[in-house]
Amino acid sequence: MKIDLPGGRQLDLSETVVMGVVNVTPDSFSDGGRHDDVPRAIDQALKMVEQGAAIIDIGGESTRPGAEPVTAGEERRRVIPVIEALRRQSDCIISIDTMKAEVMREACLAGASIINDVNALRSEGALAAAAEVRAAVCLMHMQGSPQTMQLAPSYSAVVDDVVDFLRERIAACVSAGIPSDRLLIDPGFGFGKRLVDNLELLARLPEIVALGRPTLVGMSRKGMLGQLTGRDIDERCAAGVAAAAIATLHGARIVRTHDVAPTIDAVKIALAVRAASQRPACTS
Repeated sequence: MKIDLPGGRQLDLSETVVMGVVNVTPDSFSDGGRHDDVPRAIDQALKMVEQGAAIIDIGGESTRPGAEPVTAGEERRRVIPVIEALRRQSDCIISIDTMKAEVMREACLAGASIINDVNALRSEGALAAAAEVRAAVCLMHMQGSPQTMQLAPSYSAVVDDVVDFLRERIAACVSAGIPSDRLLIDPGFGFGKRLVDNLELLARLPEIVALGRPTLVGMSRKGMLGQLTGRDIDERCAAGVAAAAIATLHGARIVRTHDVAPTIDAVKIALAVRAASQRPACTS
C-alpha cells in the first residue's frame, strides 16, 4: 500500500512504519519546552530519522487535555522555520500536526507533505486547504475539543461511534476533492476517551482497519498507559512499546511515538509474528 504525496513522492505502507513526534511547544504533555527552538527541534528530528523514523510529525500547538489554543500566527512562527530547516537537511517525510487551514497551507509550501489533523478537517477552511495543497491527510476522531475532551467523555458503543465518524469524514473529504487514496485514519487514543474506551479501541482495532484506509495510532506516553502502569510520563516507554506492538499485530500501518528506536524494534518483532501467522502451518 502506497500513499501519493506532493512532488511525486510516495509513502510506502506495505509494512508498518514509525512516525517520530517533535513538539515545538512550551506546553505539550510529554516533551513541551524540550524542542521549542529551531536547533533543538532539528537535532531531535534528525536523531529520529537516524533511528529509522519514516515520518517526522511537527506540531506547534499542544493538544493535551485542557490545553489553551494558540493563534495561527504563533503556530506558524513555531513550526515553519523548523519545517524549512528540516527539509534542507533531510529527505524524510514531514507531517504537520495542525487544525488550522492557514498553517496547513504554509507548512506544505515549506515542505510538509502530510496533514495530521486531530480535528479531522472540521475547522473553517481546512477541507479546502487540504484539497488545494494535495497533501496526504490523517483524519482523527476526537470527542469534544482539547479543552473539553477529558471532562466527561462517554459512549454507548465507542468502536461503532469512531467507525461512523471516520467513515463520514472520509466521505466529506472525497466530496471536497481529496481522493480517498490520500487519506489516513486515526481512532484518537486519549482524545475524549476513558481508559475502558481506549482499551476497547485497541482490542478491536481491526474494525477500524477494515475501513480500508491506512490506520495511524498514537499511544506513546499517554495517560492510558499511566493509568495501567502507575508510571509517570517519562517512565512510560516500555508500556508504549507494548501498545505499539499490539497495534501493529492488529493492522496499524503507522505508529506515532516519542520513543523511536525502541518502538521500531517492537514493530519489527510484531511484523515478524504477523508474517509467521500468515504462513501455512507445517505438517509432519
